Amino acid sequence: MTDKTLRRKIEAIKRRKICTKKVVSLADFRALKANSEIHTVLVVDDDEIMRNGIKRILESESYNVIAAEDGLALSKILETTRLDLILLDVSLPWVDGFDLCRLIKAHHHLKTVPLVIISAGKTKEDIEKGISAGADDYITKPFDIDTILNIVNKRLLTPILDEH
Repeated sequence: MTDKTLRRKIEAIKRRKICTKKVVSLADFRALKANSEIHTVLVVDDDEIMRNGIKRILESESYNVIAAEDGLALSKILETTRLDLILLDVSLPWVDGFDLCRLIKAHHHLKTVPLVIISAGKTKEDIEKGISAGADDYITKPFDIDTILNIVNKRLLTPILDEH
């Protein structure tokens, strides 16, 4: 059973219990509504195949996915879109992922958005550099689908399950 399946089953049980109450509290209704929102994930990678591959993986799990090829495209998206998670490659043209991570985590509106670095850099130093730049997690390439889904679900769904 995947984390998403478990989440759906928990939400279904809660919905049934809320529906059987004679009076539904506004707080319960709002919490149920908030938990059913579709999360928006931004994937930033200069490699079109990798970017589209990650996008397809996450869309298959019902995430809304926006893709950007570099820091400039990322900045345009940040101006207009509320994000729930950022997946950020390190090897980007002009501004690398570590610098972008620092900039995002220093921004007052974005510092709480979970940010996961995805990189071919696998050494202990690479991972430490990503975490010290402010990344919440670090995934090494090549990765398997379960790894990326587990980390994305952990960053997006754990707070929902912990609240109830």
